[in-house]
Amino acid sequence: MKTINILLLDDKEENIISLSALLEDVDHVNLISSTDPNDALKICWKEDISIALVDVQMPKINGFEFVSILKSNPKTSHIMAIMVTAISKEDKYLLQGLESGAVDYLYKPLNPEITVAKVRSFVQQILVQQELKEKNRELELSRQELLKTKEEAVQARKSKEIFLANMSHEIRTPINGIMGIMHMFKSSELTAEQRDWLKRLDNASQSLLLIINDILDLSKIDSGMLKIEFEDFSLLKMIEDVDRIFKIKATHKNLNFEIEVDEGVPQYIRYDSLRLQQIISNFISNSLKFTESGSITLTVNLLEQRANNFLLRFIVKDTGIGIKADSVEKIFMAFEQADDGITKKFGGTGLGLAIVKRLAKLLNGQVGAKSEYGTGSEFYFEGWFEASDHDEQKNETNAPSYNTFPKFSNMRVLVAEDNDLNSFMLAHMLRSWNCEVDIVRNGRLALENVEANHYDLILMDTHMPIMSGFEAIKEIKNHIIPEKHGIPIITISASVLEHEQAAAFQAGADGVIGKPFDPIELYQKIVSVTAKINS
Repeated sequence: MKTINILLLDDKEENIISLSALLEDVDHVNLISSTDPNDALKICWKEDISIALVDVQMPKINGFEFVSILKSNPKTSHIMAIMVTAISKEDKYLLQGLESGAVDYLYKPLNPEITVAKVRSFVQQILVQQELKEKNRELELSRQELLKTKEEAVQARKSKEIFLANMSHEIRTPINGIMGIMHMFKSSELTAEQRDWLKRLDNASQSLLLIINDILDLSKIDSGMLKIEFEDFSLLKMIEDVDRIFKIKATHKNLNFEIEVDEGVPQYIRYDSLRLQQIISNFISNSLKFTESGSITLTVNLLEQRANNFLLRFIVKDTGIGIKADSVEKIFMAFEQADDGITKKFGGTGLGLAIVKRLAKLLNGQVGAKSEYGTGSEFYFEGWFEASDHDEQKNETNAPSYNTFPKFSNMRVLVAEDNDLNSFMLAHMLRSWNCEVDIVRNGRLALENVEANHYDLILMDTHMPIMSGFEAIKEIKNHIIPEKHGIPIITISASVLEHEQAAAFQAGADGVIGKPFDPIELYQKIVSVTAKINS
């Protein structure tokens, strides 16, 4: 515990000796004495004095004046001054001492018990104050450390978002071009062999896109940005879609793929259909990867019914390589595989099941797995589902080829895109819809073209060199000529981060479409934004 410095000031040496003898048994104090008020003031300025016992009647500077000087100086104003006097106990003297800044009085001849008790009381007060001050200092340091940690976490999250945005853009942009070219091939005459090649290319593109989406989904879930959207849909139809997709893949590996659904499972439910299918598809994809022979079975069990709510369990069982007992929990961790050698042999990011676990938590459900190494594995998702009476989803029909869409009439379009493959693909589609197309590689050239020409529509990539799409949109929308700032603008962004898409609208975009996009989606967006502008 810290020692408290106490100043004893009296012009008579014998009084100081007497007072020192009284206080020598007080704990945690260091006594410093002086018979000269001027020297005492210097001591107060140099030493960390906490309490001063000051004689009232002294030559040159009396006790009242001495205390007033202490209290007027910011360096010494904190010192607790106790007046020691032999003069009258009249109120006027007591008041004078208190007005000068003293906190108490001791009257000569000194009563030993009262003197010691008062000094100990003030020492205790100072020790408590010092302890509180130290605690406050520690709290402030902790607060600053927390603020620093928070700032570092915010900065790390921003860096992560920037990385994800850049990664999404850099990978989605070429995928968009590849998938666009595939749509162009689909609209042309192909042999059966060429259609098979195209189908394989499509599968590879979809697999790569799935990996990107997995990484982004994991980031969204961890940052609390993933939204769960409930809708009415046909559970049985979704299961049929899953059957159609994976039966083909299982056949390619000479595996049996079977589906079993309990009686009583509702046909229509209200749930997030996208996330439910994502969970089931991840389970099945995982089983397909690690099963070389035998079968994969998807089972939907009805465990319990309470009025209109059903407890369902979706089980995917395979005859694959299985998982070691000590690795079962590990498979639900991000970027983890049950065995390090598995990645070398089978590949994969280790993200699928980690996302499943996080999605299950968001959906108030639960996932689990059990496995026998060398025999097979079983994965399940269990949750409560509300039955519904109908399906809100639109009936699906075979998508028509984009070159069969109705033609636009005399539409001139500016495409601002720095990726040659994407601009080539966009120009081909637009020209098939009877559009005249100009292509530029950055926002600055887009502004120059808008200045020199009339356009009915602008398709603007958001990430471009020299000037970004966001900057170019703001410039165009702030143009002084109405026919210039009124041009409808659709941003074509490879980012799937919501704040980037919101930034496009804030900049002035009339529509946003993500990469990769379906030609139908682009056509419908063009029809929509041009109709709004012209209405």
